[in-house]
Amino acid sequence: MALVDSITTSRQVDSLTGINILATGSYAPEQRVLNEDLAEHGYDADWIIQRTGIECRHQSAPGEATSDVALQAARNCLEQANADPSEIDLILVATITPDQQTPSTACLLQHKLGSNAPAMDIGAACAGFMYALVTAAQFIKTGTYERILVVGADLMTHTVNPEDKKTFPLFGDGAGAVLIGPGNDSQGLLGYTLGADGEGGCLLHVPSGGTLSPLTSDSINDNRHFLEMDGRAVFKWAVRMLASSVNQVLNHTNLSIDDLDLAVFHQANIRILDAARENLGLPIDKVIVNLHEYGNTSAASIPLALDEANRSDRINPGDKILLSGFGAGLTWGTAIIQW
Repeated sequence: MALVDSITTSRQVDSLTGINILATGSYAPEQRVLNEDLAEHGYDADWIIQRTGIECRHQSAPGEATSDVALQAARNCLEQANADPSEIDLILVATITPDQQTPSTACLLQHKLGSNAPAMDIGAACAGFMYALVTAAQFIKTGTYERILVVGADLMTHTVNPEDKKTFPLFGDGAGAVLIGPGNDSQGLLGYTLGADGEGGCLLHVPSGGTLSPLTSDSINDNRHFLEMDGRAVFKWAVRMLASSVNQVLNHTNLSIDDLDLAVFHQANIRILDAARENLGLPIDKVIVNLHEYGNTSAASIPLALDEANRSDRINPGDKILLSGFGAGLTWGTAIIQW
């Protein structure tokens, strides 16, 4: 695949200020699956914690769809903002686990919320929330909309093969949401970059279920409807990409690591987070980590962690917060937000 360093440094970095995150919300299904629970089915609980940092993940109940967890996160967000669904001008849902192929999960969420806003899904896997956030910021910046609900929601336990003992324990279910609107000139995306490298698509993909390879009894019997990942290659790519894109955004904003108040990375693997933190020189107390409780929730991981930080008073007006998501596609999105 292409060299990630040459890709990230060649992508445009821009700013979108005058944007304000008005509120946050999150939700995870009630059922918690501990490593010890998986050990009963032949998994190595010690390997899971040592190689990933994950101790637990949440699993949706039978009949609980992506739009349902998105709904709970959205309601929590709107409650914090003291806002009514009628005030929402646009709904964006980042997900790769939609309720159905069509209609979009965003439309189903719109109906459940009681909103009449336009709604659409954005599919960029674990970078999906960053893509959706930047998309929403564009609409706010142009004055097209005043209130946009951005939700990252995925039920990843539905995508992984229970027999794949190195992949299945990594993923969990959840949702996170933010409500954004106009802010002052110092607020918003001080710098951001989005990127993609389709040449690496085969490193993290679901082989069957689309038009290229429709589901058949044979593909299901071969488990080709489940997520497949080249863990070693993805790990190496993620560490390089994360450091490179963060430095790119720092250079654009003329900020240093010391200027950052908090960092919220996609919660994929503790070794990726530790390697990135060490490469960047980020103090450990500035990095939000909650993957021990939730595992990898794909598009939900950044807004879920952001909500936890916000509700625990770790975010204050004027704080500069680093966000970075990375995943299948391959896709990535990195930004520095001033709260």
